[in-house]
Amino acid sequence: MDAFLTSLFALLIAEIGDRPQILCAVLVIRYGRAAPIIWGLGLATLLNCLISAIGGSMVNQWISEDPLQLFYALSLLFAGVGMVAWRRSVDLLEKWTLGPFWTSFLGIFILQFGDKGQFILAATSARTDAWAFAASGGWIGIMLACIPAVIFQEKLVQMLPMKALRYTGGVLFLIIGTILALSAWGIF
Repeated sequence: MDAFLTSLFALLIAEIGDRPQILCAVLVIRYGRAAPIIWGLGLATLLNCLISAIGGSMVNQWISEDPLQLFYALSLLFAGVGMVAWRRSVDLLEKWTLGPFWTSFLGIFILQFGDKGQFILAATSARTDAWAFAASGGWIGIMLACIPAVIFQEKLVQMLPMKALRYTGGVLFLIIGTILALSAWGIF
């Protein structure tokens, strides 16, 4: 259950105001239909979560506890830096003519591949033997972050202070990551 809850909350926080959330909102506005965007998001996110969790579970077998904690700490530190630092703009996939489902599925899959959420999920999975719980928690966390963007589109930015939430999440990741890294080195 620890892997499930850790990945759920970490990825929910990591995705607030992030590029997949923005892309989902833009695609719903562009195509005018939410259902295929949600299905594309769900499948792309599920595949990325499974890849991350299974990869993390393989790392679990090769590395001892302190390096695993350091790996987790580094994933949080990099996520925190990514959330408070400048970031690239989102490719809105305007030239893609694959339809709403395939555009959202492929666009979000590519966008999430190698992103901070994937590293957090791999590190969470590496710390436990419950990769399936880590994957399902991460999937639910990302879906909880992105579905409001599908439903409310640009109104979400008016309803929530996205920039403040993103910076707060980033600072939280930096603090927790620093504490875990110092603890892994035996300093804290």
